[in-house]
Amino acid sequence: MAIDPRKLRPSELCRLLNSTPMGEVIGERQLHRHRTRAGLRITSTADPRNIDLLRYVAWLVSERHKPRPEPEGLTSYEAHKERAAQRNRELSMSGRDIGEMPAVVNPERKQRAEGDFRFFCEQYFPQTFHLSWSPDHLKVVAKIEQAVLEGGLFAMAMPRGSGKTSLCETACLWALLYGHREFVALIGSDEEHAANMLDSIKAELENNELLLEDFPEVVFPIQALEGIHQRAGGQLYQGKQTHIGWTARELVLPTIPNSKASSSIIRVAGITGRIRGMKHKRVDGTSVRPSLVLIDDPQTDESARSPSQCATRERILAGAILGLGGPGRKIAGLMTLTVVRPDDLADRILDRDKHPQWQGERTKMVYSFPTNEALWAQYAELWREGMRADRGIADATEFYGANRAAMDEGANVAWPERHHPDELSAIQHAMNLKLDRGEAAFWAEYQNEPLPEEHVDDDLLTADQIAAKLNGLKRGEVPIGCTQVTMFVDVQGKALFYLVAAWEDDFTGYVIDYGTEPDQKAAYFTLRDVRRTLADASPRGGLEGAIYAGLERLTDGTLGREWRRDDGAMVRIDRCLIDANWGQSSDVVYQFCRQSKYANVVMPSHGRYVGASSIPFSDYRRKRGDRVGLNWRIPVVTGKRAVRHVVFDTNYWKSFVHARFAVPMGDPGCLSLFGRKAEQHRLLAEHLTAEYRVKTEGRGRTVDEWKLRVDGLDNHWLDCLVGGAVAASVQGAVLFGTDTRPMPRPRIKLSELQGARR
Repeated sequence: MAIDPRKLRPSELCRLLNSTPMGEVIGERQLHRHRTRAGLRITSTADPRNIDLLRYVAWLVSERHKPRPEPEGLTSYEAHKERAAQRNRELSMSGRDIGEMPAVVNPERKQRAEGDFRFFCEQYFPQTFHLSWSPDHLKVVAKIEQAVLEGGLFAMAMPRGSGKTSLCETACLWALLYGHREFVALIGSDEEHAANMLDSIKAELENNELLLEDFPEVVFPIQALEGIHQRAGGQLYQGKQTHIGWTARELVLPTIPNSKASSSIIRVAGITGRIRGMKHKRVDGTSVRPSLVLIDDPQTDESARSPSQCATRERILAGAILGLGGPGRKIAGLMTLTVVRPDDLADRILDRDKHPQWQGERTKMVYSFPTNEALWAQYAELWREGMRADRGIADATEFYGANRAAMDEGANVAWPERHHPDELSAIQHAMNLKLDRGEAAFWAEYQNEPLPEEHVDDDLLTADQIAAKLNGLKRGEVPIGCTQVTMFVDVQGKALFYLVAAWEDDFTGYVIDYGTEPDQKAAYFTLRDVRRTLADASPRGGLEGAIYAGLERLTDGTLGREWRRDDGAMVRIDRCLIDANWGQSSDVVYQFCRQSKYANVVMPSHGRYVGASSIPFSDYRRKRGDRVGLNWRIPVVTGKRAVRHVVFDTNYWKSFVHARFAVPMGDPGCLSLFGRKAEQHRLLAEHLTAEYRVKTEGRGRTVDEWKLRVDGLDNHWLDCLVGGAVAASVQGAVLFGTDTRPMPRPRIKLSELQGARR
C-alpha cells in the first residue's frame, strides 16, 4: 500500500483515518495520545492540527506496508528488534516534527503593520487597546515607533492605568516579530518585576490567535508545544531543531528559515542585578547583544525616597544599561516611569535639562481642574457619606448628573473615555480618584507632579548637605587636637553597625571610620537585604553565638589596633559603647563586656526615648555611686550582670549631633566627615537623616521628639554617631554652655573655720 500523504486531499485523509484499524498501525499508547489530542473519529478538516494528524497517520500506514530489507548478519529475532527500534525512532522523529507551516492568513494586514505601530496595536491586540486613543497616547505611540525603527531613547511618565506598560510590551513584540530588533532586554525595578513582563509577552505568543494567523513562523512552533515547555529542546521543523528557548528569565524565538524573527531573544534582569556583558550565542556561532532595552518603573517606593539609591540607579542607567549594545553601537531604549517624590530617579530622568537624551514625556490625567469648587465640595461630602453608609457613589453620581454642566466647567481631561461603568465621565472618575487616594498619591501617580514633601523642621540639614561636610582627612586618621577617640556598636540580628569618631575637649568632632561586621563590600545596602550576615560568618552557632563572635571580630579589628594621628603618633580608642537594647542580644552584650579582653574599654549602653511627657534625666534621683552627666547616667552596678552600663536620652543626643553638623567648619563644636568626596558618604547621610524631629510640649517643657520618616528606613549609623557622642561626654568632652558638673566648693582653712566659730 503505497501512499504519498502530500498528495492526499484532507477529505481523503479523514476517510483514511476513520477506516483504518488504528491499533494495528500505531501502538496503544500513541493511539491514546492521539485520541486525547484530536479524537478517534475526525469529521472536520478545518483545524490545521487535524490535518497534521491525518498526514501523520497516512505516513504511518505507508511506512507500515513499505517493504524493508532484512539487516545483514542478524538473526530473525535481532532483525525484529532492529526494525522495532527503527520504527520507534521514526515515530519519535515524526512526533517531534511540527509538520507543515500554515500560510499567512492576511498578508496585507501583516505588511501594513510592519511600519505602523499604532495599526499593529489595534489589529493584533483589540482586547488590550479597546478604548479610543487620547492625544497623549498618540504622542507616546509615535515616540515608541521612532525609537524602535530609528533608535534613540524615550522615557515616558503616564498616569497609572493608562497602559504604558502594555504599550512597551507590545512594542517589544512588534520589534521582534518584524526583525526590527533581534535582542530585547527587559529591565525592571527587580528581577521578579521584569519576569512578570516576560510572562505577559509569553501569554500573548501562546494564546493570541491573531498573531498565529499572520506570524505562523513564530507563533505556530510555540503553540505546538501545547504549554509543555520541556518539549522545546526536541522540537523539529523539516527535520531540524527549532531551538526554542523557554525559561523564567529568557525566551528565544524559533529558528525557522526565512523568518525575520528567527533566533531573536528576550532576556530579563533587575536594574540592580547582573546587567553588564549581556549577550547571546546563536546556534550558528554568532553573538548578539541587546539592541532594544525596555525599562519598566526602575524605582520602588523605597528607592525613590533614598537619594543614594536614586543616584546608584541613575548611574546604572547611564552606564551599564546604555552600554549593553557593545562598543561602537547605540541602543534603543524605552522607559516607563512613575514619579513618587520630587527629585527622585523618575523626576530627574524626565527633566530634559538633566537628561536630554531620554526625551522625557510627562503626561497627566487632568490638565485643568473644574472651576466650580463649591459644587464639587458638596459632591465630596455626598461621596464620603455614601462610603460611610456602604451605599457607594450612587448619591454623588446622581448629584453630578443633575449639575454636570456647571461642574464640568473649566475642566480638561487627557482621556475622555477613561471612567468606570458607574461613573458618568472621565472628570468624575478623576475627582473620585482624588478623593479616594488622597491629594499626595493622586498628584504623584496620576499627575506625575508629586507635591513637595512636608518638612517638619526646616532647620535640619539634608542628606546632601551632611555628605558634603568634609574635612579632607584620610579615613582612619585622627586630628592632632583630639583628646578622645570613641566608638559605638549598634547590634542587629544580621549585622553589627559601628562608627568611630575623634573628639576635641570642646566637642569638635570628626567621623574617622564606620562600617559593618561582616563588611558588606557594597556602596549601597539595607539591613533587610544584606548578603553577608553574622550567621554566614559563624555557621555553627546560634543567634547569640553569631553576635558574640561578631563582637569579637569587630573589637579585635578596631579596639585592638592603633589609629594614626595626623602628626604621626599612634592612639587607641578610649571608650566603646555597645547597644544592649536589641531583643535577644542584651544578655550577650553584657556577657561580652564582662569577658572581653577589652573590658576596660567596652561598656553596654541603653538609649531611652525621653519625650515631653516623660521624666527628664535631670529629675532622676541620684543614688550613691551613680555617675551623672549631660542627659546620661551610669547607675551603680546591681543584679546578676555585674557590669556598669550607660543610659542616655536618645531624643536629646540626636538633636545634639544634628546641631553639630550645622556648625560651620572651623568653629568649636563642629562635626565633619573624613575624605574629599561627598559621594562616598551618601549611605551614611541617609542613615543620619532617616529621622525628623517634632517639637512637643508637656510637663511644662518643650523637647524634640525624633521619629522615622518612613517605617523600615535604616537609621543604624545615626544611633552609632549618637552613642559615640555620649561616649565622648562620658570621657570628659564638654560643649561650651552645657557643663552640668557641680561647681567645686571653695577651700577653707582650719584657722579661718575656728575663727568664724569664735
